[in-house]
Amino acid sequence: MTVMPARSEAPALRVRNLTVRYGSLCALSGVSWSVADGEILGVIGPNGAGKSTCFAAVSNAVRRDGEAELYGISTTGMPAQRLARRGLRRTFQQNAFFGQFTVLENAMAALHVEQGAGLLSSIGMPWRESRRRAEIRRAAAELLAEFGVPMRYHDLRPDDVPYGLQRMLSVVLAYGGGARVLLVDEPAAGVGGADMRALADLLRELRGRGLAMVLIEHHMDLVMEIVDRLAVLDRGQLIAYGAVEQVQRDPAVLEAYLGLSV
Repeated sequence: MTVMPARSEAPALRVRNLTVRYGSLCALSGVSWSVADGEILGVIGPNGAGKSTCFAAVSNAVRRDGEAELYGISTTGMPAQRLARRGLRRTFQQNAFFGQFTVLENAMAALHVEQGAGLLSSIGMPWRESRRRAEIRRAAAELLAEFGVPMRYHDLRPDDVPYGLQRMLSVVLAYGGGARVLLVDEPAAGVGGADMRALADLLRELRGRGLAMVLIEHHMDLVMEIVDRLAVLDRGQLIAYGAVEQVQRDPAVLEAYLGLSV
């Protein structure tokens, strides 16, 4: 069982005036929001609203203006690997696995980010690295079992397991053993029924462990069921932000989604 760190008084992740430009196109303009430990913030909006660009900006995958803070510490200029070691992880719209590795080996790779030995240790003390690898293998098997990935799938490649399980696996691997803030990009794309229910249960379980999550999702039933607050983007701008019930009644949101002028 993973032991989560004590909750911080500061927001887990706060972004202020996040702006991304691609030449003359402003893909994101002055967007601000925050998410706390043990909370799911939903980020919704029409296609092209800037949702995935927002994730790319937070994770420093694109050039951006504005500020992002992880537990009060600026993340400006931090490379993705350093952000991951500090606990900020993300998933992607498309599954991103090591295709040549088994499910178990993918889980081992995820844990190695946090637990792996350095190169000099591997060369100079191979017996220690061998023991470390065995420990990571056990931890990876426990991680998969803990989140409902049956053992019969552990030795298969990710592409050979059911698609709904692949989507859950992408979240589990991003969580790994040390995530504190998780950016989840459309995890329910292409799934429904029992798979959707299992995904909702997984996200609730992670929230219950104190994880802060930011969820991009087009399945509104899932969003409205599990998120605590909502941020709505339209054409790169934040048009509504707050409690779910409040945002649902916002005239700007109704117009963006339904074309209604209220």
